[in-house]
Amino acid sequence: MQFQWYPGHMAKARKAMQEDVKLVDVIVELVDARVPYSSKNPDIDTLANGKARVLLMNKYDLADTRITDEWARYYEDKGYFVTKVNSKNGKGIKEVNGVIQKACAEKIERNRRRGIINRPLRAMAAGIPNVGKSTFINSFAGKACTKTGNKPGVTKGKQWIRLNKNVELLDTPGILWPKFEDQQTGLKLAFTGAIKDELYNIYELSRLLTGFLNGNYPDAISSYYGIEVSGTGNEAEIIKDIAECRGCIKSGAEPDLDKAAKLLIDDFRAGKLGRITLEKPLTDI
Repeated sequence: MQFQWYPGHMAKARKAMQEDVKLVDVIVELVDARVPYSSKNPDIDTLANGKARVLLMNKYDLADTRITDEWARYYEDKGYFVTKVNSKNGKGIKEVNGVIQKACAEKIERNRRRGIINRPLRAMAAGIPNVGKSTFINSFAGKACTKTGNKPGVTKGKQWIRLNKNVELLDTPGILWPKFEDQQTGLKLAFTGAIKDELYNIYELSRLLTGFLNGNYPDAISSYYGIEVSGTGNEAEIIKDIAECRGCIKSGAEPDLDKAAKLLIDDFRAGKLGRITLEKPLTDI
């Protein structure tokens, strides 16, 4: 399968970000902790233009704890100020303000020497679609100040948000980049829901996910669905077993493989199969 999604509104949003980045002190970029490399838009690095960088590893509650810590060290070594957050339940959110202050320490000191005291820092929130940016902002601000949704592309326009006395945040739409050089990147983004489900074959996607889980988290499917899983190479049979055990049946008593495939994808995205990370630092999975 080929994975790519770069509609016109993303190209327009990128141009707007290129202008807006001049207005901010720091870029707060969210990545999905399950795919910390694949969910990091390389275009944002280009747009950053020397700005201070904060990296929020969102949805860390869904990711493999040990590998998340490896990724945090990986990005810290590259100069990012990194912290882990779960935007849905607010864990880690209180630490974000301090991380932003730390990332902008030099800017704050320059302002102090010039007699500028208590000027709010201006931050830009950035990230790919469906990474949880709007949910993070609402949680950080303590109120529903942006629209949220469980599908990519909810945030369409630009809005400034006063988060507290220390930080003003410019929200931006989630954008991808024009071309995935490695289709494995697109595959991982499809697994996590960053690319619209309508753009690919959900059954084939579920087979690929099943193969990954069998090779890397061999107990994930059997533990949750209560079915026997005997290694890789039998992905089609596993999806059929899921259909039968979860009552995904078509007329004629035939297993509804597409429905079972969608169920597997949804259960993975919701974290029901356990804490799973799809890539490790400096390796391809």
